[in-house]
Amino acid sequence: MGGCFSKPKPVELKIEVVLPEKERGKEELSASGKGSPRAYQGNGTARHFHTEERLPAPHPYPGTQDCVEAAVCHVKDLENGQMREVELGWGKVLLVKENGEFHALGHKCPHYGAPLVKGVLSRGRVRCPWHGACFNISTGDLEDFPGLDSLHKFQVKIEKEKVYVWASKQALQLQRRTKVMAKCISPSAGHSGSTNVLIVGAGAAGLVCAETLRQEGFSDRIVLCTLDRHLPYDRPKLSKSLDAQPEQLALRPKEFFRAYGIEVLTEAQVVTVDVRNKKVVFKDGFKLEYNKLLLAPGSSPKTLSCKGKEVENVFTIRTPEDANRVVRLARGRNAVVVGAGFLGMEVAAYLTEKAHSVSVVELEETPFRRFLGERVGRALMKMFENNRVKFYMQTEVSELRAQEGKLKEVVLKSSKVVRADVCVVGIGAVPATGFLRQSGISLDSRGFIPVNKMMQTNIPGVFAAGDAVTFPLAWRNNRKVNIPHWQMAHAQGRVAAQNMLAQEAEISTVPYLWTAMFGKSLRYAGYGEGFDDVIIQGDLEELKFVAFYTKWTGVRQVLQEGGLLLGSPPAQPPSPCRGDEVIAVASMNYDPIVSKVAEVLASGRAIRKREAVSAAQQDRRYVLAHRERILSLHAADLGRHAGAPGTEAKPWGQVPTSNFPGSPTREPESSQCLPWAAWLTSREALAASRCSPPKASAATKGWPWRQDRPCLFSCYWDWSPVGALQHIRHYLKIKTHTFADLCDFHCNWANTREGETGTATECSMPHQEVWPVSAQRR
Repeated sequence: MGGCFSKPKPVELKIEVVLPEKERGKEELSASGKGSPRAYQGNGTARHFHTEERLPAPHPYPGTQDCVEAAVCHVKDLENGQMREVELGWGKVLLVKENGEFHALGHKCPHYGAPLVKGVLSRGRVRCPWHGACFNISTGDLEDFPGLDSLHKFQVKIEKEKVYVWASKQALQLQRRTKVMAKCISPSAGHSGSTNVLIVGAGAAGLVCAETLRQEGFSDRIVLCTLDRHLPYDRPKLSKSLDAQPEQLALRPKEFFRAYGIEVLTEAQVVTVDVRNKKVVFKDGFKLEYNKLLLAPGSSPKTLSCKGKEVENVFTIRTPEDANRVVRLARGRNAVVVGAGFLGMEVAAYLTEKAHSVSVVELEETPFRRFLGERVGRALMKMFENNRVKFYMQTEVSELRAQEGKLKEVVLKSSKVVRADVCVVGIGAVPATGFLRQSGISLDSRGFIPVNKMMQTNIPGVFAAGDAVTFPLAWRNNRKVNIPHWQMAHAQGRVAAQNMLAQEAEISTVPYLWTAMFGKSLRYAGYGEGFDDVIIQGDLEELKFVAFYTKWTGVRQVLQEGGLLLGSPPAQPPSPCRGDEVIAVASMNYDPIVSKVAEVLASGRAIRKREAVSAAQQDRRYVLAHRERILSLHAADLGRHAGAPGTEAKPWGQVPTSNFPGSPTREPESSQCLPWAAWLTSREALAASRCSPPKASAATKGWPWRQDRPCLFSCYWDWSPVGALQHIRHYLKIKTHTFADLCDFHCNWANTREGETGTATECSMPHQEVWPVSAQRR
């Protein structure tokens, strides 16, 4: 059986490449203006187009009539490391300046449409503020997940100190780009008995594996089999939007799979894997030989084992049909959710507007306790209680009672009886690997498939990815972990595909997950299992917070995680004793702080617990200790530009600017925050400044003067000529350090003209209550 995994022969093979309609003609130009041949890597062998097969690329865009060009800014408007959304008439573009070069990309994340300008720019890529997907600023290519598509990359040119962007109108409207893929050149006739690549499981890992193979030029047969009756779909949405129909959840349309020669066998259950003969057997007796195998079977939800477990209207959410039936049965009736994990709480939140009553039964004392900690769990529990959700904590279901075969009551071990017309069970899952027990593929004591950094199992040519695997987590000293996250499954699927092609890729992504409840999103990055402490910054009651999860990593633990105390040598020398480190972060209403921390962890930098604990205290003490010097120094600088009585600078304390009503009359110009901005209480700000709060005016009407909470110690003045604004930009710059360098500090000032009255309109830190400014004057 030939194919891309066979021993390469010294002949040149033809590969047909299919471009999506929106991407035709967007290949790179060579110096001569002719289309350059694109090389693909198959089993370590470069493959090229023949001369007559080269894709025509007369211009990056279909025609000048389909493009738009505009000057978007002056070259000095952006500093290195800054991003800005610019308007081109037919749509917006993300303009990025890095290392003195400008780049123009699509401005929305193709995954869920997040504005990338609010994301994180680091190491030549921009990370999505919502779910952590990363895009290369030079190419627009997707480098880290979730999501399947990349960004469009637009042409930039500099003329007479102005930055021009040239873009396709169609690309501006689509805001997503499917990468160039090879087409299968050996399609099967019906259900042929052999395939080059077989993928068991059509979740995120399986689909990304198939797409990556095609993107890398693999042109042999790929078969994707799934227990579901649907093509691959967005499974995390099932519990967040129970009404969603299968076609709304689909990750790719049918035409996509047909165009790229990815065969999908639905409702196909593998019952046996014969690794010696490289063959799998399906439940219906169909046999299929393979050359390379990816196991991505996912997990199976746990069910209740109590009395009455067979009654009707008790569900686990596994398919769109499950979710849709739950909503139909719950409308105007009583719903009970067993389990206060992510799935259970998402279902409970969604049903509050549909059901007559929603109750949650949980064995732990608070929801999410093991994952997010006691304090965060209680804050989220209170949010649910405020939305009519009733909790029954520290108890279990002992019986399900039915009337005419249908659920009517849930009896708890605490002897309480809860009325129920529908019950959703979300008490965890187990790996769906029972069919592998006699295969020779290693399983651990819990049924997970152990793999190495390249997603390889103990059997050559057999890879595994997704919820059913344990793998070495690089930034946790290669500790073997199971992380059943949607984003992680994407990354593992890609690494498996790359190593099928002998590219020697390793899994190195930082875990990232999210949930949405009552219109609020909680984001989480890292791996916090076994955390020792939780450091909270912000306001849990207002659900505006950041939680840092820390763990002591001493000598013994480093050695254990590195393998020295377990009898096997580590892949690399363990790090020295590191002390307490931040191993995970969670936040609500503080985007993009989780993406910032994820980017720091991805860079290999360790985050110390003492940094999270002491950042606010250090800066607060610094400002209090040096307030007179700070005030006198900078008030004098500002006063130097004031020419009339009453125009001196007036420090003031204020609540976070997100609570400010209204907005400036003119688009404010971005600058850097004053170096002496710090978090103080309003009472301390008054004492430090010896001034009164700002005088009431149309601009300040409705701004409450709060003395019972932290607030921003900023600058206020009643009048300022243009010179003062220029002086502030030039003179008052901050230099952040430690955790402060994770935050972006912006100070927006109203444009004022000489002789006119103006005020400082807003001083905003995207993560106001996370860290204060650790300022050092340059």
